[in-house]
Amino acid sequence: MPTFRSRALAASAAVAVSFAAFTGTAFAQKKYDTGASDTEIKIGNIMPYSGPASAYGTIGKTEEAYFRMINEQGGINGRKINFISYDDAYSPPKAVEQVRKLVEGDEVLAVFNPLGTPSNTAIQKYLNAKKVPQLFVATGASKWNDPKTFPWTIGWQPSYQSEAQIYVKYIMKEKPNAKVAILYQNDDFGKDYLKGTKDGFGEKGASMIIAEEAYEISEPTIDSHIVKLKSLNPDVLLIYTTPKFGAQTIRKTAELGWKPMQILTNVSASVGSVMQPAGFDNAQGVLSANYAKDPTDPQWDNDPSFKKWHAFVDKYMPGANKADGNLVYGYGAAQTLHKVIEMCGDNLTRENLMKQAASLKNFEPDTLLPGVKINTSPTDFAPISQLQMMRFKGDKWELFGDIISADAPTN
Repeated sequence: MPTFRSRALAASAAVAVSFAAFTGTAFAQKKYDTGASDTEIKIGNIMPYSGPASAYGTIGKTEEAYFRMINEQGGINGRKINFISYDDAYSPPKAVEQVRKLVEGDEVLAVFNPLGTPSNTAIQKYLNAKKVPQLFVATGASKWNDPKTFPWTIGWQPSYQSEAQIYVKYIMKEKPNAKVAILYQNDDFGKDYLKGTKDGFGEKGASMIIAEEAYEISEPTIDSHIVKLKSLNPDVLLIYTTPKFGAQTIRKTAELGWKPMQILTNVSASVGSVMQPAGFDNAQGVLSANYAKDPTDPQWDNDPSFKKWHAFVDKYMPGANKADGNLVYGYGAAQTLHKVIEMCGDNLTRENLMKQAASLKNFEPDTLLPGVKINTSPTDFAPISQLQMMRFKGDKWELFGDIISADAPTN
């Protein structure tokens, strides 16, 4: 039996609550969708931990470690993150199977940072039909910035088309009469780079692009494609590949004694997973572009923001290869989701999650280059659209030139 005093306190509290409600000063009611509660937020993810793009698996491992760190610190607004990540082996049918499991079995609030253009293409219609956020997609295809058609899908990194157009600007400045060969992966990933390149060259493309060579991701080696391109004697080789094939290309061009201007995709610019396996001697002078800090670049050693990343890796991923840029990527993406969940407060509905993801203003994760900021709006689902050119020298990348903005047109 409660005492008279506790009954009186309960009665006075009830009066206070009803008065607050009447005067409009009551606290906002907590709102939850499937996957969220007072104590937990379930976040789903798919990643190629196996298969031809397995170098990217480090991203998922980094995100798991990041949320483990956040949970140890008390979670986000008092809630722990339950991060559920499955292997899709960079296979679209497997991606569909794993995402259905996340949504219908695990009942996650959102699918965060799913990796790969083919995999995300395969799950996009399903997630939008289910009204489940496909949040901060880990691919730069321009199709993720289409809020009218796909209001539940939002990108994160710069679009591949924007990146390709930055490379074209550089070629037109440095080698305006170049003969250009393009090596690309024969899927949506490679074709997006191809389109950005052709759009960038415009009418000049017809005379400057002398070869477009596609390879299949199922091929164990692409050496024969490199030999074929060398026989055409181009001045510039655009390497629109994922990491395994980026390393193969750099190694093979060196073996052949072929020295064109080589420009490599940002997604294959990791020192640890691409340049090191290719051989540092072979990689000298290769060009790319970046929007994030390079862990092998000593200029960031005393950067206060990047020191947080170093401390995180040391504590939560001991023994991890710090030269692997995928650790930087995973941390930056996870920190962006952290910010958005924070902004949601106690309104953890899927609709509000998307609303906050589309309301980021000049957000600067610890890992982005100075001057690169994340901005989104209800009509702009491309959070990052700035890059800076870089050249491989010694055992690291060296940034040069200005930060360049190059928003590719939306669909």
